[in-house]
Amino acid sequence: MSQITIRGGRKLEGTVQVQGAKNSVLPILAATILHPGQVVLRGCPRLSDVEASIQILRHLGCTARWEGGELLVDTSTMSRWDIPDNLMREMRSSVIFLGAILARLGWAEMSYPGGCELGPRPIDMHLSALRKLGADLREEGGRLRCTAQHMTGREIALSIPSVGATENAILAACGAEGETVLVNAAREPEIRDLQEFLCAIGCKVRGAGSSTICISGRQKTHDAVHTVMPDRIVGATYLAAVAAAGGVVELKNVNYRHLSTVTAALHEAGCKISGGDGRILLKAEGRLGSAGTVRTAPYPGFPTDAQAILMAALLKSQGTTVFVETIFENRYRHVDELHRMGADISIADRVAIVTGVPRLYGAEVRATDLRGGAALLVAGLAAEGVTRIGDVHHIQRGYEDPVRDLAALGADIVWE
Repeated sequence: MSQITIRGGRKLEGTVQVQGAKNSVLPILAATILHPGQVVLRGCPRLSDVEASIQILRHLGCTARWEGGELLVDTSTMSRWDIPDNLMREMRSSVIFLGAILARLGWAEMSYPGGCELGPRPIDMHLSALRKLGADLREEGGRLRCTAQHMTGREIALSIPSVGATENAILAACGAEGETVLVNAAREPEIRDLQEFLCAIGCKVRGAGSSTICISGRQKTHDAVHTVMPDRIVGATYLAAVAAAGGVVELKNVNYRHLSTVTAALHEAGCKISGGDGRILLKAEGRLGSAGTVRTAPYPGFPTDAQAILMAALLKSQGTTVFVETIFENRYRHVDELHRMGADISIADRVAIVTGVPRLYGAEVRATDLRGGAALLVAGLAAEGVTRIGDVHHIQRGYEDPVRDLAALGADIVWE
């Protein structure tokens, strides 16, 4: 089984082109179902989660193929409405296909989704939103059997701004009669990117990026080309890597505003950062300082996906940083692996206290989940000696080729 080997202690310098966003392209791939024709996705990252979505589309009777850096999807031949258990278990976001299939065909069948085990992430809000549009959803033998022959638009108020529930409700509402108003919607940039794709194929969606989104259903669709937005968490990872190891990096194909809370924390810790026009420049010299208190929150707050990554960057800092995780209850599974490298981290419920240490040491560690695996990459670059990271399939869910990108900055890192 492959692993990543890092010989730490090298300063990093250079330029990195940030890949397309995983959390954007996955709902967009589900949304391709809404148009019975062809779409072209540019900047689509080649990830295991993307491949899982492609396999779902192919199972449904659609076609998808790569042509260079573009992914061509044609759903005109879609002939099924069911997703088997083995494909649903590949990733949590597979549930996003539910709203799209219902909007296209009026019925759907699938099991509950899989993905990283970050604690309870019930899909109750997804199902509640679809029921409000008129869908009938029943659980039989561990599978969801859903019918929605006459969905009608209405106001739907989410109890919390769930990203997945927002996306599922938008996709289902595209197939409902009349207008749907989604209140307390998630505001993440990836939802705005989904809106831009939907508008490109002819759907009428407005308001993404705010807490109220309006969808006019049953619009005539057409073929389109869409470029996937940059991945802000991949960008945060490479910024954190250079902050931890020291050096200078320029990120290209990145939105500075989308990373404002991450760059603010790194700036407080002592990094020099500037950005604009699709780029960010970071310079890190000497040991970092404390970043104070970092509290995860829905966008525009500090992203939970960047919590483990920033934590790894601060392991050798001078001072103490407090992390408060408000989104997922099991988002500190990476901490035990960081302890193996000499980190000083104490956990109390959803609070993690990181006290900087003078040195980190290479160790045999394993990725516990996607972002925890990225944290080990960051820590390995700052550690003395050799770090070997196992279970790298988690990392491959969200990073196209981190070894290539970090090696281009001067890291001593290889696949083995």
